[in-house]
Amino acid sequence: MTAVLQSKSAAAIDAAAAEGRAAFIGYLPAGYPDKETSIQAAIALIENGADILEVGIPYSDPVMDGPVIQQATTEVLARGFRISEVFEIVQAVTEATGAAVLVMTYYNLIDRMGAEEFARRLAAAGGAGAITPDLIPDEAEDWLAATDKYGLDRIFLSAPTSGPERAQMVAEASRGFVYGVSIMGVTGTRDSVSDVAEQVVEASKAAGARRVCVGLGVSARSHVEEIGSYADGVIVGTALVAALRDGGPEAVGELARQLSGKS
Repeated sequence: MTAVLQSKSAAAIDAAAAEGRAAFIGYLPAGYPDKETSIQAAIALIENGADILEVGIPYSDPVMDGPVIQQATTEVLARGFRISEVFEIVQAVTEATGAAVLVMTYYNLIDRMGAEEFARRLAAAGGAGAITPDLIPDEAEDWLAATDKYGLDRIFLSAPTSGPERAQMVAEASRGFVYGVSIMGVTGTRDSVSDVAEQVVEASKAAGARRVCVGLGVSARSHVEEIGSYADGVIVGTALVAALRDGGPEAVGELARQLSGKS
Protein backbone atom coordinates (compact mmCIF):
# COMPACT_ATOMS: atom_id res chain seq x y z
CA MET A 1 0.00 0.00 0.00
CA THR A 2 2.76 2.45 0.94
CA ALA A 3 4.42 2.24 -2.47
CA VAL A 4 1.48 3.69 -4.36
CA LEU A 5 0.77 6.62 -2.04
CA GLN A 6 1.42 10.04 -3.54
CA SER A 7 3.36 12.35 -1.23
CA LYS A 8 2.36 16.01 -1.46
CA SER A 9 5.57 17.25 0.12
CA ALA A 10 7.75 15.01 -2.06
CA ALA A 11 5.93 16.35 -5.13
CA ALA A 12 6.63 19.93 -4.02
CA ILE A 13 10.31 19.17 -3.42
CA ASP A 14 10.59 17.44 -6.80
CA ALA A 15 8.92 20.39 -8.54
CA ALA A 16 11.48 22.75 -6.99
CA ALA A 17 14.30 20.41 -8.03
CA ALA A 18 12.98 20.49 -11.59
CA GLU A 19 13.49 24.27 -11.46
CA GLY A 20 17.09 23.74 -10.35
CA ARG A 21 16.66 24.77 -6.72
CA ALA A 22 16.03 23.42 -3.25
CA ALA A 23 12.51 23.66 -1.87
CA PHE A 24 11.77 26.50 0.56
CA ILE A 25 9.83 25.27 3.58
CA GLY A 26 8.39 27.82 6.01
CA TYR A 27 7.16 27.31 9.57
CA LEU A 28 4.49 29.33 11.38
CA PRO A 29 2.67 28.54 14.64
CA ALA A 30 -1.04 27.73 14.37
CA GLY A 31 -3.24 30.52 15.64
CA TYR A 32 -0.55 33.18 16.11
CA PRO A 33 -1.31 35.91 16.88
CA ASP A 34 -4.89 34.79 16.19
CA LYS A 35 -6.46 32.27 13.85
CA GLU A 36 -7.35 34.57 10.98
CA THR A 37 -4.01 36.39 11.01
CA SER A 38 -2.16 33.08 11.06
CA ILE A 39 -4.07 32.00 7.96
CA GLN A 40 -3.27 35.29 6.20
CA ALA A 41 0.41 34.96 7.14
CA ALA A 42 0.55 31.38 5.85
CA ILE A 43 -1.01 32.39 2.54
CA ALA A 44 1.44 35.31 2.24
CA LEU A 45 4.32 32.93 2.91
CA ILE A 46 3.25 30.54 0.17
CA GLU A 47 2.38 33.26 -2.34
CA ASN A 48 5.86 34.74 -1.90
CA GLY A 49 7.92 31.64 -2.51
CA ALA A 50 7.38 28.90 0.06
CA ASP A 51 6.89 25.47 -1.51
CA ILE A 52 5.74 23.75 1.68
CA LEU A 53 4.17 25.13 4.86
CA GLU A 54 4.74 23.76 8.34
CA VAL A 55 1.99 24.64 10.82
CA GLY A 56 3.24 24.22 14.37
CA ILE A 57 0.75 23.06 16.98
CA PRO A 58 1.20 25.09 20.20
CA TYR A 59 2.34 22.96 23.10
CA SER A 60 2.95 23.72 26.77
CA ASP A 61 6.40 22.09 26.94
CA PRO A 62 8.10 22.69 23.57
CA VAL A 63 11.49 21.11 24.23
CA MET A 64 12.79 21.77 20.71
CA ASP A 65 11.58 25.36 20.29
CA GLY A 66 13.67 28.44 20.94
CA PRO A 67 12.48 31.60 22.76
CA VAL A 68 10.79 33.32 19.80
CA ILE A 69 8.58 30.34 18.97
CA GLN A 70 8.03 29.53 22.65
CA GLN A 71 6.76 33.06 23.28
CA ALA A 72 4.41 32.89 20.30
CA THR A 73 2.94 29.54 21.28
CA THR A 74 2.61 30.63 24.93
CA GLU A 75 0.47 33.56 23.77
CA VAL A 76 -1.68 31.27 21.64
CA LEU A 77 -2.24 28.84 24.50
CA ALA A 78 -3.06 31.70 26.88
CA ARG A 79 -5.99 32.80 24.72
CA GLY A 80 -7.55 29.34 24.88
CA PHE A 81 -6.28 27.60 21.76
CA ARG A 82 -8.00 24.35 20.80
CA ILE A 83 -6.48 21.70 18.56
CA SER A 84 -9.50 21.82 16.24
CA GLU A 85 -8.19 25.22 15.09
CA VAL A 86 -5.23 23.48 13.48
CA PHE A 87 -7.43 21.52 11.10
CA GLU A 88 -9.40 24.68 10.26
CA ILE A 89 -6.15 26.55 9.48
CA VAL A 90 -4.79 23.68 7.38
CA GLN A 91 -8.03 23.52 5.39
CA ALA A 92 -8.20 27.28 4.83
CA VAL A 93 -4.59 27.52 3.64
CA THR A 94 -4.82 24.40 1.47
CA GLU A 95 -8.00 25.59 -0.20
CA ALA A 96 -6.54 29.07 -0.81
CA THR A 97 -3.17 27.97 -2.19
CA GLY A 98 -3.18 24.28 -3.08
CA ALA A 99 0.18 23.99 -1.31
CA ALA A 100 1.48 21.04 0.67
CA VAL A 101 0.68 21.86 4.31
CA LEU A 102 2.29 19.82 7.08
CA VAL A 103 1.65 20.05 10.79
CA MET A 104 4.56 19.93 13.21
CA THR A 105 3.64 18.50 16.58
CA TYR A 106 4.93 16.69 19.61
CA TYR A 107 3.52 13.21 19.43
CA ASN A 108 1.55 13.13 22.66
CA LEU A 109 -0.91 15.60 21.12
CA ILE A 110 -1.56 13.05 18.37
CA ASP A 111 -1.63 10.20 20.87
CA ARG A 112 -4.13 12.00 23.07
CA MET A 113 -6.58 12.32 20.18
CA GLY A 114 -5.69 8.91 18.81
CA ALA A 115 -3.39 8.39 15.85
CA GLU A 116 -6.13 7.27 13.48
CA GLU A 117 -8.53 10.09 14.42
CA PHE A 118 -5.80 12.71 14.09
CA ALA A 119 -4.76 11.32 10.70
CA ARG A 120 -8.37 11.18 9.54
CA ARG A 121 -9.03 14.81 10.48
CA LEU A 122 -5.76 16.02 8.99
CA ALA A 123 -6.43 14.22 5.71
CA ALA A 124 -10.01 15.54 5.64
CA ALA A 125 -8.62 19.08 5.98
CA GLY A 126 -6.36 18.52 2.97
CA GLY A 127 -3.17 18.30 5.01
CA ALA A 128 -0.09 16.65 3.53
CA GLY A 129 1.12 14.98 6.71
CA ALA A 130 3.01 15.65 9.91
CA ILE A 131 6.47 16.22 11.35
CA THR A 132 6.85 14.59 14.77
CA PRO A 133 10.16 15.75 16.31
CA ASP A 134 9.96 13.62 19.45
CA LEU A 135 8.74 10.38 17.84
CA ILE A 136 11.19 7.68 16.77
CA PRO A 137 10.25 5.08 14.15
CA ASP A 138 10.56 2.12 16.51
CA GLU A 139 7.83 3.62 18.73
CA ALA A 140 5.60 4.77 15.86
CA GLU A 141 3.56 1.67 15.01
CA ASP A 142 0.16 3.36 15.48
CA TRP A 143 1.23 6.46 13.57
CA LEU A 144 2.72 4.46 10.70
CA ALA A 145 -0.54 2.54 10.34
CA ALA A 146 -2.69 5.69 10.50
CA THR A 147 -0.62 7.60 7.95
CA ASP A 148 -0.68 4.62 5.61
CA LYS A 149 -4.45 4.40 5.91
CA TYR A 150 -5.01 8.08 5.11
CA GLY A 151 -2.14 8.62 2.67
CA LEU A 152 -0.27 11.16 4.77
CA ASP A 153 3.39 12.06 4.80
CA ARG A 154 5.29 11.30 7.99
CA ILE A 155 8.53 13.11 8.61
CA PHE A 156 11.03 11.89 11.17
CA LEU A 157 14.20 13.65 12.28
CA SER A 158 17.81 12.68 11.73
CA ALA A 159 20.39 14.44 13.90
CA PRO A 160 24.18 14.80 13.97
CA THR A 161 24.17 12.11 16.68
CA SER A 162 22.17 9.60 14.60
CA GLY A 163 24.26 6.52 13.83
CA PRO A 164 23.97 4.54 10.57
CA GLU A 165 21.35 2.15 11.96
CA ARG A 166 19.17 4.97 13.28
CA ALA A 167 19.58 6.95 10.05
CA GLN A 168 18.42 3.91 8.08
CA MET A 169 15.35 3.46 10.30
CA VAL A 170 14.45 7.12 9.83
CA ALA A 171 14.97 6.94 6.08
CA GLU A 172 12.80 3.84 5.72
CA ALA A 173 10.00 5.10 7.98
CA SER A 174 9.76 8.64 6.57
CA ARG A 175 7.51 9.54 3.66
CA GLY A 176 7.93 12.92 1.97
CA PHE A 177 11.38 13.76 3.29
CA VAL A 178 13.73 13.33 6.21
CA TYR A 179 14.10 16.37 8.48
CA GLY A 180 17.83 16.90 8.94
CA VAL A 181 18.68 18.69 12.18
CA SER A 182 21.69 20.89 11.51
CA ILE A 183 22.59 21.64 15.14
CA MET A 184 22.06 20.14 18.53
CA GLY A 185 19.78 22.36 20.59
CA VAL A 186 16.64 24.44 20.17
CA THR A 187 15.40 26.46 17.22
CA GLY A 188 16.50 30.02 16.64
CA THR A 189 18.19 32.28 14.11
CA ARG A 190 21.96 32.15 13.84
CA ASP A 191 24.62 34.08 11.94
CA SER A 192 25.96 30.98 10.20
CA VAL A 193 24.85 27.46 9.39
CA SER A 194 26.43 24.60 11.28
CA ASP A 195 28.96 22.69 9.19
CA VAL A 196 27.48 19.41 10.39
CA ALA A 197 24.34 20.05 8.33
CA GLU A 198 25.94 18.71 5.18
CA GLN A 199 27.17 15.66 7.09
CA VAL A 200 23.61 14.93 8.28
CA VAL A 201 22.34 15.12 4.70
CA GLU A 202 25.10 12.86 3.43
CA ALA A 203 24.49 10.31 6.20
CA SER A 204 20.74 10.28 5.53
CA LYS A 205 21.24 9.86 1.79
CA ALA A 206 23.74 7.06 2.41
CA ALA A 207 21.08 5.40 4.59
CA GLY A 208 18.58 5.48 1.74
CA ALA A 209 16.71 8.78 2.14
CA ARG A 210 15.59 10.18 -1.22
CA ARG A 211 14.94 13.70 0.06
CA VAL A 212 16.51 15.47 3.04
CA CYS A 213 15.52 18.95 4.15
CA VAL A 214 17.51 20.92 6.71
CA GLY A 215 16.23 23.17 9.47
CA LEU A 216 17.28 24.93 12.68
CA GLY A 217 19.23 28.17 12.43
CA VAL A 218 18.27 29.37 8.95
CA SER A 219 17.57 33.11 8.84
CA ALA A 220 19.12 34.64 5.70
CA ARG A 221 19.16 34.16 1.94
CA SER A 222 22.84 33.19 2.17
CA HIS A 223 21.87 30.31 4.48
CA VAL A 224 19.21 29.17 2.02
CA GLU A 225 21.71 29.21 -0.84
CA GLU A 226 24.37 27.40 1.18
CA ILE A 227 22.08 24.63 2.41
CA GLY A 228 20.32 24.43 -0.94
CA SER A 229 23.61 23.43 -2.56
CA TYR A 230 23.50 20.03 -0.83
CA ALA A 231 20.00 19.57 0.66
CA ASP A 232 16.67 19.02 -1.09
CA GLY A 233 14.89 21.64 0.97
CA VAL A 234 15.61 24.46 3.41
CA ILE A 235 13.41 24.97 6.48
CA VAL A 236 12.94 28.43 8.02
CA GLY A 237 10.99 29.04 11.21
CA THR A 238 12.14 31.51 13.85
CA ALA A 239 12.91 34.33 11.40
CA LEU A 240 9.41 34.08 9.91
CA VAL A 241 7.75 34.00 13.34
CA ALA A 242 9.70 37.11 14.35
CA ALA A 243 8.59 38.82 11.14
CA LEU A 244 4.97 37.96 11.89
CA ARG A 245 5.35 39.25 15.46
CA ASP A 246 6.89 42.53 14.36
CA GLY A 247 5.14 43.29 11.07
CA GLY A 248 2.21 40.95 10.50
CA PRO A 249 1.46 38.94 7.34
CA GLU A 250 2.95 41.64 5.09
CA ALA A 251 6.33 41.29 6.80
CA VAL A 252 6.12 37.51 6.44
CA GLY A 253 5.54 37.90 2.72
CA GLU A 254 8.46 40.31 2.36
CA LEU A 255 10.86 38.02 4.23
CA ALA A 256 9.65 35.05 2.16
CA ARG A 257 10.48 36.98 -1.01
CA GLN A 258 13.99 37.67 0.29
CA LEU A 259 14.62 34.11 1.47
CA SER A 260 13.28 32.55 -1.72
CA GLY A 261 15.28 34.92 -3.91
CA LYS A 262 12.18 36.46 -5.46
CA SER A 263 13.15 40.00 -4.45
